[in-house]
Amino acid sequence: MLDAEQARAAQQRADVRSAQIGTGDRSEKIRTYNIPQSRITDHRIGLTVHNVAEVLGGDLDPIVNALVEEEQRRRLATLSASSSS
Repeated sequence: MLDAEQARAAQQRADVRSAQIGTGDRSEKIRTYNIPQSRITDHRIGLTVHNVAEVLGGDLDPIVNALVEEEQRRRLATLSASSSS
């Protein structure tokens, strides 16, 4: 039973890592910068911000905060799913 639980935990870690890394395919975009329209889209979480100049100038807070919130949401969902099983 311990081996089965360890295997399940290892598979779960591998799945999370795989989701973070992806396949490396060029079509697998992480973020798109559209300078003429002053738009940045993070495709992982579906976030679009309209302040390219500020972000490129170092104001990363809107993007970083959204990524942190998404990671926390995913972790809570994982905890919730594992505690209900």
